[in-house]
Amino acid sequence: MVKVLFVCMGNICRSPTAEGVFRKLVQEADLEAQIEIDSAGTHAYHIGEQPDRRSQKVALKRGINLSDLRGRQVQKSDFKEFDYVLTMDKDNYNSLQYFCPQKYQKKLRLFLSFAPQLGVQEVPDPYFGEGDKGFEYVLDLVEAASAGLLVEIRQQHLD
Repeated sequence: MVKVLFVCMGNICRSPTAEGVFRKLVQEADLEAQIEIDSAGTHAYHIGEQPDRRSQKVALKRGINLSDLRGRQVQKSDFKEFDYVLTMDKDNYNSLQYFCPQKYQKKLRLFLSFAPQLGVQEVPDPYFGEGDKGFEYVLDLVEAASAGLLVEIRQQHLD
């Protein structure tokens, strides 16, 4: 079982979007029994809450239902449990790097490192941005990185 954790600040926009997109990709590839997916936030702002309604709205337009997801905060045990701890931006990466035990540092990566063709390193936070347009852009980035992540997992863990 390969375990993937997506992380942003509050776990209501970017990381649940990544969880939903990657979950759909894994389902379509019939790999649900081999890949476990979760998301969390570095901050405790939205524990137990559903993803932002705007995230849910734009995701649903692409056939991705986020309504069953609930916000949670990253725990120290996540570094041991998950094979990939993928952050949406450098601020959250730096926060986790400080919090992550040294022996698990190699699990910590920027999510967009799986989509180098984009020429972008960070998934921007759409929360205070340009409305649906910002959430659509996040979905575009997340879909590209999710495809790259699935390729790596297949090559490194499933072949």
